[in-house]
Amino acid sequence: MKGATSVRPPARHAERSGGHVAEVMRSEFCKFRSVPSTAWTIAVAILSNVVLAALAGLFIPSNLSEEAKASTDAVRLSLAGLHLSQIAFGVLGALVITSEYGTGMIRATFAAVPQRRLVLLAKVVVYAVTTLVVGIVSCLAAFLLFQAVSSDEAFTSSFGDPGVTRAVIGGGLYLAALGLLGMGLGMVLRHSAGTIATLFGLLFVPSILISILPAGWQATVGPYLPMIAGEQVFIATAREPNALGPWTGFGVLCLYALVALVSGFVLTSRRDV
Repeated sequence: MKGATSVRPPARHAERSGGHVAEVMRSEFCKFRSVPSTAWTIAVAILSNVVLAALAGLFIPSNLSEEAKASTDAVRLSLAGLHLSQIAFGVLGALVITSEYGTGMIRATFAAVPQRRLVLLAKVVVYAVTTLVVGIVSCLAAFLLFQAVSSDEAFTSSFGDPGVTRAVIGGGLYLAALGLLGMGLGMVLRHSAGTIATLFGLLFVPSILISILPAGWQATVGPYLPMIAGEQVFIATAREPNALGPWTGFGVLCLYALVALVSGFVLTSRRDV
C-alpha cells in the first residue's frame, strides 16, 4: 500500500533475545557444574561448616568458664566453619573466570557469544545463585547441628531469638558476596594464582595490619575493611563497640565486590580477549 511503513514485530525479536539469554545461561551453568573443581570446592565448603560446627558444639562449651560463656555469641560459634569455607568460595569465584583464561576456552566462548557482558553476567548469575543456596543451606545445617550436639543451656538458641535468623542467613550471604569479589578480581587479573593471592591479601593482610596500628586507626579504618565489615552480618549478639551494623557491614563488603565486578566488565569489554 502506498505510503505505508513497514514495522518489524517486536514480539518475535524479544522472543529471540530472551531465548538467546536463556541459552547463554544454560551454557554457563553447564560449564560451571561440569568442572571438577566446582564439586570439590563446594564439598569442602559444606564439610568445613558442618564439621567445625559439630566439633565446636562438642568440645568448646565444656572448656569455657561461666564468664566466657556469658560473653560468647553461640550463633557465631556455630558458624566458625565460615573462616575456612570463605576460602573455598573465594577460590571458586576466581576459578570460574580465570580457568577459562588459563585454558584458552575464553576465546571460544567470546567467539560463540560476542556480547561479552552477557557472558559475564550469565557467569555472575549462575555463580551467585548456586553459592547463595549452598551457603545458606550449609550455614543452616551448621547451626542446627551445633544446637543438637551442644548440651550446655548457655549455648541454646532458636530462630525466634534476636539476630539468630539474620545471622544464619547472613552467613550464606557473606560467602556468596565474598565469592563475587573473587570473581570480579578474576575478571580484572585473568590469572588464577594472581587473583587468589590478591583476594586473600585484600581479606587477611589489612585485618592483620590494623591490629598493630594506633587505637584511633583501628576504630576509624578497621570497621570498613572487607572481611571485618562483612562478617558483622553473621554475628548475632557479641559485637565490637566500633563495629558497623550487620547490614551496613554487609553492604560495605558488597560495595567491594561491586567495584571489582564493574571494573572487570569494563576491562573485558575493552580488551582484545
